[in-house]
Amino acid sequence: MTTTRTLLVAAGCLGIGAAVIALGRPVQERPAASVLAAGPRVSVAARWRLKVDTIRRGEPLTVALERAGLAPQEAAEALSVASALDPRKVRAGTTITTKVDPDSGASEVVLQLAVDRAVRFTRLFGQPWVEREETLQWTTDTVVVGGVVTSTLTGALADGAQAFPERQRTELAYALADILEYRVDLSRDLQKNDSVRVLVERQTAENGLVRPGDIIAARITVDGKPVETMRFTQGNRPAYFDGDGKAMRAAFLRAPLAFRRISSVFGLRRHPILGTLRRHQGMDYAAAAGTPVRALGNGRVAFAGWKGGYGKTIEIRHTNGFVTRYGHLRAINVRAGQSVSISQTIGQVGSTGLSTAPHLHFEVLVNGVHRDPRVALKNQSGEPLKPAQRRAFEQRKARLFAELENPTPRLAARPMSTRPDGD
Repeated sequence: MTTTRTLLVAAGCLGIGAAVIALGRPVQERPAASVLAAGPRVSVAARWRLKVDTIRRGEPLTVALERAGLAPQEAAEALSVASALDPRKVRAGTTITTKVDPDSGASEVVLQLAVDRAVRFTRLFGQPWVEREETLQWTTDTVVVGGVVTSTLTGALADGAQAFPERQRTELAYALADILEYRVDLSRDLQKNDSVRVLVERQTAENGLVRPGDIIAARITVDGKPVETMRFTQGNRPAYFDGDGKAMRAAFLRAPLAFRRISSVFGLRRHPILGTLRRHQGMDYAAAAGTPVRALGNGRVAFAGWKGGYGKTIEIRHTNGFVTRYGHLRAINVRAGQSVSISQTIGQVGSTGLSTAPHLHFEVLVNGVHRDPRVALKNQSGEPLKPAQRRAFEQRKARLFAELENPTPRLAARPMSTRPDGD
């Protein structure tokens, strides 16, 4: 009997071994608990659907959310818990990312409000929405960038600001132009081989994103002569001052267009329509039709209407006997007698009157006499520092311009904006 049992056991083992060989590989061992918990075999394909969309101009946020996959009720419930944003003020172009299940509905909505700020709405099935604001953490150091002018300021910084992505270099050039616009007409005054050096904050996010922060100090040569500017706090507000301690912000801007190039300058030229050589009493700024025209300084509108060959024209009377004239406009946004402030949009570039193409004709009169705008406006400077601030200003200036010439990166733990030395 014992022999028979032994033979049966051996035969059973041989049968099992043959079965394993026939299947090609042994069965993978699995813990019993995992087998019991696994349940019936189902498809593991993801059911969640991710969709990315953007808010269109003039579109309510609820409409954009519905297009992104939310049911109207879901969109309303999500926005009902919003506290980190005003749903009525979310800008066009804002990215929306949604996570939606065909059966259970939406479980997540992300609004990318800025490059470093997002608001995330999440919920579990059957539960209320929960809002969470997310911001990138930044660290800030300072770098020196610059270059030599071959054609434009933008081109010089595009070549010399390798510390920033290409698009950010253009933004840095515009930021510097905004500071200098009371002193320098960067579209005309710069000459080939002029140079620019800028001490600027560099902000770096955890994900590697880099962007420029505040400009701390800058030196630019204009027609071979240095123009310096630095950020300094007088009172409670930081502002920019030149190397002599005078505010960069002055009574007049240097040009009536924020983005511009000059097509002709003060002096003798052949009139494009009349065909005669006559004194051109101002400057022409070539620009696309509809480009906003801004007031060069505070004043009162002395004339707004049609003025012969000038076409639609605005004249503004300022203090100290200055009058500025803006011609060939397509549209006029002010009326005679109205007070205007510096940088206020007063009209749009056009081609009315004796004009061959859209451009702005600009003149400056001082006590009724035409003056070269580049000369007349150059002599207008900002208010000087208060005497009590002079010592602190000189100390900061010496430190910053030494840093500008011999940069040593300084790292700070996330000051999104640093308060400049001053008071």
